[in-house]
Amino acid sequence: MTTTPLFDEALRTRLSRARDVATAALLAERTPAGHWVGELSSSALSTATAVTALSLVAQHDSAETARLRPLIVRGFAWLVGHQNADGGWGDTTRSLSNISTTTLVWAALGLAHEPGPGEAAALAAAERWLAHAAGSLEPATLVRAIEHRYGDDRTFSIPILTMCALCGRLGPGRDGWRRVRSLPFELAALPQRWFGALRLPVVSYALPALIAIGQVRHGLLPTRNPLTRALRDLTRARTLEKLAQLQPANGGFLEATPLTSFVTMSLAGLGLTDHSVTRRGVAFLEASARADGSWPIDTNLATWVTTLAVNALTSPVAASVSEWRSIHSLTLAATTALRDWLLAQHYRAEHPYTLAAPGGWAWTDLPGGVPDADDTAGAILALLHLDPAGAESRTAIVAAVRWLLDLQNADGGVPTFCRGWGTLPFDRSSPDITAHALRAWHGVRALLPPDLRSRVDTASTRAVQFLDRTQRHDGAWVPLWFGHERDPADENPLYGTARVLSALSEFDPSRPSCARAIAWLVAQQSPDGGWSGAPRASGAPASIEETSLALDALIAACTRTPANKAKVGADLRGARLNARTEPARPEVGPYPATLHVALCRGTAWLCEAIEAGRWRTPAPIGFYFAKLWYFEKLYPLIFATGALTRLTPIRVFT
Repeated sequence: MTTTPLFDEALRTRLSRARDVATAALLAERTPAGHWVGELSSSALSTATAVTALSLVAQHDSAETARLRPLIVRGFAWLVGHQNADGGWGDTTRSLSNISTTTLVWAALGLAHEPGPGEAAALAAAERWLAHAAGSLEPATLVRAIEHRYGDDRTFSIPILTMCALCGRLGPGRDGWRRVRSLPFELAALPQRWFGALRLPVVSYALPALIAIGQVRHGLLPTRNPLTRALRDLTRARTLEKLAQLQPANGGFLEATPLTSFVTMSLAGLGLTDHSVTRRGVAFLEASARADGSWPIDTNLATWVTTLAVNALTSPVAASVSEWRSIHSLTLAATTALRDWLLAQHYRAEHPYTLAAPGGWAWTDLPGGVPDADDTAGAILALLHLDPAGAESRTAIVAAVRWLLDLQNADGGVPTFCRGWGTLPFDRSSPDITAHALRAWHGVRALLPPDLRSRVDTASTRAVQFLDRTQRHDGAWVPLWFGHERDPADENPLYGTARVLSALSEFDPSRPSCARAIAWLVAQQSPDGGWSGAPRASGAPASIEETSLALDALIAACTRTPANKAKVGADLRGARLNARTEPARPEVGPYPATLHVALCRGTAWLCEAIEAGRWRTPAPIGFYFAKLWYFEKLYPLIFATGALTRLTPIRVFT
């Protein structure tokens, strides 16, 4: 058995240069403190909800009017300035118009103080778009269209309709509120540990909205049932206390502008502008407003992008942390600062929002974060690269592994926040999150005590069985946190398949599910050599993020096949690109020439994008809560660096 470079000399040279450019750009994005923060896209949906919340507070409290008016005016101006040509709005400035965001902006514009010509024209165009998309602007028709978009999950449809009612868009007074479904906010008075068994009509993270929106609907249109009405009256004070307990010190529920805005506008609609929750909500919205008048969907993803960046920079040729530092010209102080910052984000006490046990990480370093499985898995892997031998890192890794094990659902999969809450999207098991947990467990297994290693082995087997069951017939997996607006179901099977294939290639590359996933990824490649998460028939252009993810997964599969498994680690550490020009071989390990061709074409596409300077524009593939799109400034840098780092030294066995 011999080894041969995967690419010819010319492509290897381009690849090496592209890797250096991407790595330098990513490292340059660190803050003075040494970690990454990134920048989320401005959001028309967030801006519409924020200006509505602030407008309603100002309407009910004249003392607030003068202070809040400049923010409100800038927000309306930003919305008018970023309307799509078709009259609607998308979730980002690069997104297609959708009914949810356009409805919310349309509702907000109804509150505009003395709207000028620009706002009047924007409103007329929005009404034309909505009438076409929903069927008409008649309230009953609009309600049906919004509810159809979200199906049985009321997490976002009820808040949208609540805002419409508060803005008078569903009819006058009680007529409008009759079109908004009531929420059982009284259940929030029960012990929080019961919530998973109650099968609430909203997901676990939306408890503040359940309380506030349920209260405004009850306050302005109480139920006719006398027993339910009496129960809700009795629990109003108690559930408001619960809401205050859930609110972080900075006022931002989950650091999310939409969620905080929905809570704030609902309490303002009840006249509770002086309530502590309302005041803190307004303070958060003021603090998170951008200079251009917009708001993002969330403040930042600092922990998430930092762990992604660390893991993307991890080179397969590095045999130690010191060698890893040397490859990227990082000082000991720089990696120590990264490690210390990451350890400082580790939750060491029960979280009041979800009652999450100590041991996990959230997506952000800010008070509104909540521990979740995806970020905990990412932090475990990052610590493994930064400081696997350190006592504090080892302690945090063990605690995090236990935390992830305790989160695993009965079906073997891993959910986002809470075990066993239900079947709504952000509470049920997800393939991409399960794959991330599997990678974390597998990566640190050797560091764990024997009893925990045994639990990891059992959990890993169950996780792999879950992944086998959830693979689609065509070989793909559908993720939770990423999507594509050109996909008929708003899904992004490319992201899900790449993430699961990467995990299974490390854990058990001989599984038939891996071969099916490889075939699916190769078949999804665009004619120009890149990849898109949307179906090929859609004509959606390839993106840096999706092309990088596909390449990363395919190269992981190439270098971890059963034939290669015993030698690949040592061989990659010793491999260096030579200067010989080699023709394309008919086989890449045990895989056919089609895989080799796909890797060469994809790598050339990515190199060309970097050479042409068109690789730093992020794509709106981030899928936030309840079908809300975003893009993140660092995603193309992170994903491109990860793929190029792992592609650069690759040699395969033939």
